[in-house]
Amino acid sequence: MRDGDVVVIGGGYAGVRLAKRLDATARVTLVDRKEIFFHRIASLRAGVRPEWTVTPFIPYDRLLRNGRVVLGKAVRVDTVERQVVLATGERLPYDVVVIATGADYPEPARFLGTTTEEAVKAFAAHQQSIAAAEHVLVVGGGPSGVELSAEIRLARPDARVTLAHSGPALLGNAGCEKASRKTQAWLEDHGVEVRLDSFMSPGHEFGAYRDARGGVIEADLSFWATGTTPNTLWLRLAGHGDWLNPSGHIKVDRSLRVEGRLDVFAVGDVNDATELKITPAALAQADLAAWNIRTYLNSAGRHRREPRLYRPVHRTPVIVPFGPADGLTMLPVPGGETAVLGGRTSVLAKAKTLMTPYMRRQLGYTAS
Repeated sequence: MRDGDVVVIGGGYAGVRLAKRLDATARVTLVDRKEIFFHRIASLRAGVRPEWTVTPFIPYDRLLRNGRVVLGKAVRVDTVERQVVLATGERLPYDVVVIATGADYPEPARFLGTTTEEAVKAFAAHQQSIAAAEHVLVVGGGPSGVELSAEIRLARPDARVTLAHSGPALLGNAGCEKASRKTQAWLEDHGVEVRLDSFMSPGHEFGAYRDARGGVIEADLSFWATGTTPNTLWLRLAGHGDWLNPSGHIKVDRSLRVEGRLDVFAVGDVNDATELKITPAALAQADLAAWNIRTYLNSAGRHRREPRLYRPVHRTPVIVPFGPADGLTMLPVPGGETAVLGGRTSVLAKAKTLMTPYMRRQLGYTAS
């Protein structure tokens, strides 16, 4: 028997994981504006290599055995009537609602439109632009900027590639000097020009990009890998601005509930539970929230069990692919240190397949 209506808004990593966890014990409705799951981890390579174009797309049709997936855009959470309102006017009643709308990423790590065809066209356009470019500028020296620079360099060995980073070291947020040095060495050994302490100003004039000190980089194509924006504007427009912190993330307590509400949860990149916005953290939050939701739905009164509390992830392995055959893994070890592992570990764990077989299995498909 399945007790309670659970509406999950957002079909990314956290939303899919949570919906699947609750499918056997609640009446689950997963709402997403996209018709298909977008495996974002594979998107940077898909934006560069034509043979990877369709790899990031996995259908939702095998995800839930009992629940359903609704294609639509949520525009409001009616906490009085306890309904999720869609752009079409349809209302979905809930006993618990989960906001898992994630964050918006810069291109090419972005699903443009709502259909697979629209997203495929966007990837194809990036591939064609990269194939024709003489000089490609990538802005941002975090994991995404490094990965994209490597992919472009390997796909276009004849083109000029520049990586401009505002900080003094690549992968600076990881706090590991050895990883920064090894990353810069790999890029430079493969002909990528690395510019550090180079804060680039948005916008350009006829292919001329300026940094904060007045320096100019002339490039005919650019990609900005400089952070993400939580997908919460719809909440503010719907009158729930008090749920958000100054950065636009949803404020949650340690049980991952929206502050002050027992029946509204938020998981993944969209909340303020941790600054480390990576897939393992989103999956861990989904698992904990699923347990807390089951507890909330199946207990009452003095017999109500206490929720589990989320412990923010501050140190976790980070794998940065340098194309499909190389990469770097930062592995936290006791004592606060970080071990840096090279290509073999990185290729086996992520770089070769970009975790595509794992995500296909999560959505009910074979690994291939």
